[in-house]
Amino acid sequence: MAKTIAIFNNKGGVGKTTYMYHVAHLLAERGLTIMMVDCDSQCNLTAYCLSDTGIRQAWSATGNSIYRAIEQVARGIGDIRQRQPIAVPNAKGKLYLVPGDLRLSDFEDTLGDTWSAARGGNEPAVRAQSAIHRYIEWASEKVSADLVLLDLGPNLGALNRAVLASADYFITPVAPDLFSIQGTENLGNKLVAWRKEWDQTNAAWHDLSVSIPKGKPTYLGYVVQQHNVRSNKSGMTEGWQIYGNELEPAIEENIINKLKIINQVYDWKGESFRLGQIPNLHSLVPYSMEARKPIFYCGSRDGVRGAHLAKAKDSADHFEEIVDTLNTVSAWE
Repeated sequence: MAKTIAIFNNKGGVGKTTYMYHVAHLLAERGLTIMMVDCDSQCNLTAYCLSDTGIRQAWSATGNSIYRAIEQVARGIGDIRQRQPIAVPNAKGKLYLVPGDLRLSDFEDTLGDTWSAARGGNEPAVRAQSAIHRYIEWASEKVSADLVLLDLGPNLGALNRAVLASADYFITPVAPDLFSIQGTENLGNKLVAWRKEWDQTNAAWHDLSVSIPKGKPTYLGYVVQQHNVRSNKSGMTEGWQIYGNELEPAIEENIINKLKIINQVYDWKGESFRLGQIPNLHSLVPYSMEARKPIFYCGSRDGVRGAHLAKAKDSADHFEEIVDTLNTVSAWE
């Protein structure tokens, strides 16, 4: 069974999707079979991977978007559809995508309306809450995935509650700013509340033929994103370093300490929970998005020239630390 990792923060604008896209390509290049699932109704990951024609096909009546997979559940007329993920263009390895869909936001209302009933064991409600989870299980087995990466939107709504519950682990990309620091408090409190409610759902559900999420993803740590680089000890500009120094204490107090009580924190044996540090890659990202390739695969044909070309090729180094970590996670029992 593939391990599932959610990339999640309730604060937007931290480069979450760009980060996940690049990490997934590097993991596939190392020989792992990776499946990405775009559960953010903004569909940025899907737009990064697919042409407009490919997106239209995924959204069509016979398409394989995440919404088409759970559409019959959302409409109350059936169960999940078994629609196969798509191979990601320009990947150097086995990399698959379950495309996002703008209509997934409509399913959030269903998830909100059925939550109380699911906690009491009501079958239609439980099937709704577990629909995305059950589709991810089927799809990951279909492509023989080693690791599943879930891209979630920046909020604490019912959709993310259902998707995050399906993950074995989660990582929080953060920026060294006041909003990310404050957001850790909201995130920690909500995760504790969600665990309690999913425990109620699992306790009330006894039909083993319908798989439902455990609802207790383990926290692996955080990645600092989008900081401006300087050649000092921290690697950040002075202004960003001020907030950067506040990040770890805030994460420890608001997320780690709260989740430790309910056994949802990975034990790194005294090592830091900072899993990596990704600088702001500025003008290279638009080239990458236009070419639908990771920055480190872009070349002169994609418009990257001069000093930018060397910077693009070297950009893979920024992701190596987190790629090493996730490569290890994929083999955990």
